[in-house]
Amino acid sequence: MKKVLIITYYWPPSGGAGVQRWLKTTKYLRKYGWEPVIYTPENPEAPAYDDSLLREVPQGVEVLKTKIWEPYSVYQKLMGKKQDHSSYLSKEGKKSMVKKLAEWVRSNVFIPDPRMFWIKPSVKYLANYLKKHPVDAIVSTGPPHSMHLIALGVKKKTGTPWLADFRDPWTFIDFFHHLPLSQKSLKKHAKLEKEVVSNADARTVVSPSWKSEYEELTAESFELIYNGYDEADFDEKGEVLPDKEFTICHIGSLNVDRNPESLWRVLSKLVKENKMFEKQLKIKLIGKVNPETLHQIEQNKLKSYLEYVPYMEHEQVLRETQKAQLLLLLINNAPNVSGIIPGKVYEYMASKRPILALGALHSDAVSIIRETKSGEAIPFDDHQALEAFLRSSFEQYERNELNVEAEKLHLFTREGQAKTFSEVLDRITSK
Repeated sequence: MKKVLIITYYWPPSGGAGVQRWLKTTKYLRKYGWEPVIYTPENPEAPAYDDSLLREVPQGVEVLKTKIWEPYSVYQKLMGKKQDHSSYLSKEGKKSMVKKLAEWVRSNVFIPDPRMFWIKPSVKYLANYLKKHPVDAIVSTGPPHSMHLIALGVKKKTGTPWLADFRDPWTFIDFFHHLPLSQKSLKKHAKLEKEVVSNADARTVVSPSWKSEYEELTAESFELIYNGYDEADFDEKGEVLPDKEFTICHIGSLNVDRNPESLWRVLSKLVKENKMFEKQLKIKLIGKVNPETLHQIEQNKLKSYLEYVPYMEHEQVLRETQKAQLLLLLINNAPNVSGIIPGKVYEYMASKRPILALGALHSDAVSIIRETKSGEAIPFDDHQALEAFLRSSFEQYERNELNVEAEKLHLFTREGQAKTFSEVLDRITSK
C-alpha cells in the first residue's frame, strides 16, 4: 500500500468546518490503496474542540505532531481580553487604534497567515522524518496557506510528489479585500501563491468557479473535488423525525456578510399577521453568531423564538439538521461569492429536509441545490419571494407535507471524494 503524508492544521480534537474534508477523506483512503500519515500541530488555536471527532480517526493511523507558536496570545494581551483568531478580520463596530494596529500587523507581517512561524521547523522536522520513513506523496490543505509552504519546502528537499488542496482560495477569497494590505504585502501574497501553484504536481479546489478563476489566474490546471457528506453518519442514526415546531435552523458561523436582514423582517411580519405561525415558529442558530445579527433579531422582536447554541458536537449537529423543518443556507453577501459552497450544504442535502438558500443565484452552491432539487434559492433582498416561500412552506408544514425529494446525492459522498483523491495521487506518483 502506498503512503501519503497529509499536512493539515485542523485535526481532531479541533472542531469546526476546516477539519471535516481530510478527516473524512482519511477514513476511506485505505480502501483505494493509500495509507495516510497525518502531520498537524500539537497545540493549535482551534475555533472549537469536539472530542467526538476523535472516533472518526481510522484505527492505527500515524499522527505526527510538533509544537507551534502563534501570535494570538500577544494579541489577547494587547486587547486585554480573550479573543479568538477570527477577530483579526472582524468588521463589527468601531475599531480601536490597538485593534486596527493588530489587524495591520496580522495582514502585513504574518504572511501568508499567523501560522508562518511553523513553516521552517516543520520543513526541517518532516525532511528528517522522511529520510527514515519515506512516503509516496504529500498533500497540503489550506487555509491556513502556511501548510502549502511547508509542503513546498519539503518538496524542494525531497522531490516527493505533492498535491496542494485549496479548501478556500488564497488571494481571491471573499474577505481578502477587507484586509489592510500594503502593495508590498499584496505582491508577496501573490508571489507565494504562484510559487505554491507552479511547484505542486497537482492542485485541487472545491468549486467550479474557483477552478475557473485559479486556472485563469495561474495558467495551471486544477482538479475539482467537491466537499461532501459521509453516508455512514446518516445510516448509523436511522430515521430522525422533524420537530413539531416550525423550526428554521442554521448551522455554522453567522458573520456580518451572511446576516439575512430580510429574513428577520419577513419573519417579524408573519408573526404579527398569523397567530398559528407565531405559535409554532422557532429559530435555531447553532454556531457563532455576530452581535449585530443578534441585535437585529431582538430589534425585530424575534428573541423569544430564538434558540442560540454557540457550539455543538458534530454528531448532534447532524441530528438537528434532520429535525429541522427548514434548513437555512446563507451565502456571503460579498464580492467573489460564486465559488463559495459552505460545507454544510452537503450534510443539509443528506438530511433530506428542505433548504432555504439566501444569496446570489449565480453561485455554485445554488447550482448544486437546484441540480439535486434540495430546496429553494432566493436573493438576499427579495422580500416578496421570501415571504411567499415562507407562507407556502408553513402551509405545507401544517398539512404535514413539508418534505423534499432530493436527487443525485451519490455525487457528493465522502467515500467518492476519497476515491477521486486517490486517483489524483496515483497519477502524480506514476510519472
